[in-house]
Amino acid sequence: MKIALMALSTVALLAGCASSKSGDVYTREQARYEQTVRIGVVESVREVQLEGTRSPVGGLAGAAIGGLAGSTVGGGKGAAIATVIGVVAGGLLGGNIEEGATRKPALEITVRLDSGQMLSIVQEAHAAEFRSGDRVRILSGRGESRVSRY
Repeated sequence: MKIALMALSTVALLAGCASSKSGDVYTREQARYEQTVRIGVVESVREVQLEGTRSPVGGLAGAAIGGLAGSTVGGGKGAAIATVIGVVAGGLLGGNIEEGATRKPALEITVRLDSGQMLSIVQEAHAAEFRSGDRVRILSGRGESRVSRY
């Protein structure tokens, strides 16, 4: 039971460490870089999901727990086989748990720029929701764009 709690704590920690893809969060590396600003109107907003992360930690934690659980089954060759099966199954399950725990809701925001050009940007959902007809600005630079209120 203690091992299972440790694994869940590890996955929760990973979820808290995941970086944000919100339009309101900048990385330290993005500071002091020039961005192009374009103005437009939101045409549509659609809820989507950002896939979660799959780092080695989730799989390794799951493999360790699975191996320990498998080693308690039977004895001799049976315990060795159960340990191997536990490691493999635990590793797969741990990776899937991590991916699910770090998945985030996002928005696909389609904007008609004042120039007439249409574009769509996906970013993490945030309290500042967007609706059709909202005036917004698109900030673009270094291969990334974000939508924010105008």
